[in-house]
Amino acid sequence: MDLAAYTHVYGAPPVELVGEVAGLAQLSPFFPGALALEDIVPQSLDGLVMLAPPGTIERRYALAQALRALKPGAPLLVLAPKDKGGSRLAQDLTVLGCTFEESARRHHRLCLTQGPGDTDALATAIHEGAPRLDATQGLWTQPGVFSWNRIDPGSALLIANMPPLAGRGADLGCGLGVLSHAALASPKVKSLLMIDLDGRAIECAKRNVADERASFMWCDARKIPKTLQTNALDFIVMNPPFHESGHENQSLGQSFIQSAAAMLRTGGMLWLTANRHLPYEPILKPLFKRATLIKEAGGFKIYQAQK
Repeated sequence: MDLAAYTHVYGAPPVELVGEVAGLAQLSPFFPGALALEDIVPQSLDGLVMLAPPGTIERRYALAQALRALKPGAPLLVLAPKDKGGSRLAQDLTVLGCTFEESARRHHRLCLTQGPGDTDALATAIHEGAPRLDATQGLWTQPGVFSWNRIDPGSALLIANMPPLAGRGADLGCGLGVLSHAALASPKVKSLLMIDLDGRAIECAKRNVADERASFMWCDARKIPKTLQTNALDFIVMNPPFHESGHENQSLGQSFIQSAAAMLRTGGMLWLTANRHLPYEPILKPLFKRATLIKEAGGFKIYQAQK
């Protein structure tokens, strides 16, 4: 596919479908350091290729932001796996007031439009997908962020079984900051580094955890910088992901555990919540002096592991 007309990309569309996009400017919140689609000047982009998010609210929000950002007549090529939102792309673009061409390849749906879309429909989609204060949770959140509209039960179980913490710590995959907020409830905590791959989660967490002891890093916890691999922290809390691109990937949590081991001092503690079926014991045992199953309930396991 000829991408000469495109200057920006959102996400990581398959190369076999659209070609190489490495030379395009990235706009996805899952690429640390990327530009934010929301911050693009209206009607300024020459062309955008988008791997659409799977969730309906999140997807229409991203599409509406893309249409807002594109110059009149500039192309938007959007695609998604059929079972991860692709089958609804045509409906989404129709709701947003766009005409488009649709095709199917390799279990994906592809739609090409030049907008411009209906102004009122775009405004509605942007409003529905924007960050908001959830009165029930008392947290700033946004559709598409992990557990955006409820407290994850695994996190809740960890909080209920975690003792007051002390010293310097980190929350790997902090999300909206639920575990971090609980950790910082202890006055003995000196500092807490909150790390997440989702830039939207980091922005929400900054609003949810207004504590001078907290610091934030937009980063992949599987690839923490060498400067953090210092075996210096006293504790780490985490609820690691185990899905990637909509499919279970057990190596995600295993990589989080490896990062935690590199960050903790000798004697430091890892507090981990995980779904019951995930095989984390084999990687905990060689990396930690001891790993204890503290609680098992509701399909989740809570581990305390000492470095």
